[in-house]
Formats: sequence, C-alpha cells, structure tokens
Amino acid sequence: MFSRLFRISMAFAGVAGALVALQQPTSASSVDEATFAGVGASTSVPYGWVDFCKRYEGECGSGTLPAADVVLDARALKAIAKVNHWVNAHVQAVSDMEHWGVADRWDLPLDGKGDCEDYALLKRKMLMELGLPRQALLMTVVKDENNDGHAILTIKTNRGEYALDNLNDEMKPWAKTGYRYVKRQSQEDPQVWVALGAPKLAAK
Repeated sequence: MFSRLFRISMAFAGVAGALVALQQPTSASSVDEATFAGVGASTSVPYGWVDFCKRYEGECGSGTLPAADVVLDARALKAIAKVNHWVNAHVQAVSDMEHWGVADRWDLPLDGKGDCEDYALLKRKMLMELGLPRQALLMTVVKDENNDGHAILTIKTNRGEYALDNLNDEMKPWAKTGYRYVKRQSQEDPQVWVALGAPKLAAK
C-alpha cells in the first residue's frame, strides 16, 4: 500500500514517521458536523487540471466510477489529519511565477515547493495511496475573502463534506471555511467539473 506513496514522496524527509501513527486511531466523534454542497451543472474544467493530466496521465486516467464517499471512522480521520498536517509542514509555499516562471501550473510538489493547487494534489495522491476512494477526493476551486482564486481539496464523507487547505491545518466543514465555492470535480469522473451552490443538510 505504501510503495507508490513512498516513491512519490521520497523528495520529502520523514514521510514514514508522519504516517506511522495511523495504527493508533483517534475518535471520529471529535470532527465537527458538516453539510453537503449543492452540486449544479457541468462547468468549465480549469486549464491547470487539463495541463496537469497531460503530464501525469496516471493521476487522471481512472475513467468513470460510481460515486463513493469516505466512511469517516477513526482510521480515516487519522489518515486525513496526518496527511494534511504533513503536506502543509513539508511543502514550501511559492507562487507559480516564482517556481516555474508561468502564471498558473498545477503540479505535484516533488521538489518541496508549490502553491495551493500543488498542496491539494499531493494530499489527494497520498490519501488515495492510503486507500481512500478517488471519487471522494475532489479538487475544488474557491474564492477567498479578497475574491482571489484559491484551490483546496474537498473530502466527501458519509458525515458531510470537509476541506483540506494549505492555509489551515484543521479539517474544516466545507461551509465553515469562509470561502465562496465555485466548482469542483465530479465524483464519478475527475475530468468533469461541476458548479457548486448552497449547502444541503447532512444525512442522518
């Protein structure tokens, strides 16, 4: 399970230590209650994702799958928390212009540097390597308090939807981030993106 995760993360020292505590789960009851996002019609696919998929076909070529949510038990919660903290701590935040000399490039931060999309892409990959379903790990575009574009990873669970953000180590309910949600990947097909609307109450 860890072989491909190790290869993709070998540029970062200490990944094994960051994940070893997954065998010691914490209580899932500690996570805040969340809602589900209102999903709208198909919308435009970010150029950064299209370009990323040309360079990392294996990350994008899984095709259409039935929707699946993360069952947010103690082990899943521990995995999510560890990966979120580890990536935030081990990737240095730099803009695409500083890093690549271009305005926008989505990439895996294998040199230890990246911007918001790169953090989210690495978290997505690491969580998939730990067994979480790809259909529940959704690249998401939002607007921040300054109306600037930002990217996070949304995790769709049986207890609602949560956001992993490079600006915050806490796994937050998506509606409590302060962001305006624009669009994200479809659960069924990562090459299809859907508009996001008002929240729906979490199913009991």
